[in-house]
Amino acid sequence: MHKDDIEFGLSSERYAPETLAVHAAILPDPQTRAIAPNIVMSVNHSFLPNEGAFSAQGLEDISESPFLYAGWTNPTVRLLEERLAILEHAEDGLATASGMAAITAVFMSLLKAGDHLVISDVCYAAVYEFATQILPQFGIEVSTVDTSCINNVQKVLHESTKLVHVETPCNPLLRLTNIKELSELLKQRGILLSADSTFSTPVITRPLDLGADLVIHSLTKFINGHGDVLGGCVLGSKALISKLRSVAGVYFGASLSAQSAWLIMRGMETIYPRMKTLCESAYTIANWLENHPKVLRVLYPGLESHQQFSLAKRQMAFFGGIIAFQVEDIELIEQRFAHESKMFYYAYSIGHQRSLAVVLKTDDLDKSTYRFSPEQKANFCRDAGKGVVRLSIGLESPVDLIRDLSHLLR
Repeated sequence: MHKDDIEFGLSSERYAPETLAVHAAILPDPQTRAIAPNIVMSVNHSFLPNEGAFSAQGLEDISESPFLYAGWTNPTVRLLEERLAILEHAEDGLATASGMAAITAVFMSLLKAGDHLVISDVCYAAVYEFATQILPQFGIEVSTVDTSCINNVQKVLHESTKLVHVETPCNPLLRLTNIKELSELLKQRGILLSADSTFSTPVITRPLDLGADLVIHSLTKFINGHGDVLGGCVLGSKALISKLRSVAGVYFGASLSAQSAWLIMRGMETIYPRMKTLCESAYTIANWLENHPKVLRVLYPGLESHQQFSLAKRQMAFFGGIIAFQVEDIELIEQRFAHESKMFYYAYSIGHQRSLAVVLKTDDLDKSTYRFSPEQKANFCRDAGKGVVRLSIGLESPVDLIRDLSHLLR
């Protein structure tokens, strides 16, 4: 494959995404002809005297800068950024040590005292807590709303609003945000939109194609897909990523290691067959759960019973590998999943090759650092009831997973 065929950011129109996940930006090593990318472990790189002057502004075009120090950038990490950007149709990307480091990079690089941030009121707990507890200490105003309804977002926007951050589908209730509709609203006001697409991956939804300014992933989850490495990334325009890199990439110290970048690249090469397989299994299991007498409700975007099923069909190529469902005796089911399951590991996280399950009880909200208004808590309980069992479907046979679920729900 010629270099012209995989030029960074240009190949997406010429090749299928399944092909790009395997081949994009990969060339044989010029000396050894090795096909797998190298892991460059060196912290330092030699340079000529006129190349070594450094400032944060010097990272504005990282592709033209020499490699100097691994804390700023690294050849293996840079290759990962280029390959992720191709998959998400982005101009550039910044890889970080974790998904939360990617979120922090966005919030702390783009917001300052006096600015206003809007986030989804149901999202990854650490994001909610960071936004509502830490950012106000820096003079940043934060509003939490149900972003599945665009009117809710519109009501809280004002002159100081600089960024709206959404998760779609959101964790753990799998509500969707209409990215195209929201982006059109925000562009009229000059407000940026960032979308955490960890649950979707570029296999299911590409938020930038729908108008988002930034897309964020916890690479720990589906993109790596093997539950053995932490990582995160932010992808978007070259101008926005340069701004993040010159602040977070230099001063926050959350650099991704070369070894982690290599492991993530190894995982992402199989992301299309993995995601298609586990999405098909999840769809089969969600339908089975919805017809089970012990299951009160199933939350899954691919079911016609999902309140946003029509949006899911427009915005998602597949319906994802995460299922949430309610049962009457949630305490009993929690114990059974923890002690009796043969297929589901009782653990946090998602997106592994092995299926995972965890019970998230609504009563625990009162003991947590979530600070819902009475209206927001009622809104949460509308979908969650007493709580939900969250399943992250892996690569096992759906027949075996259903057999295990049948035993646990007996």
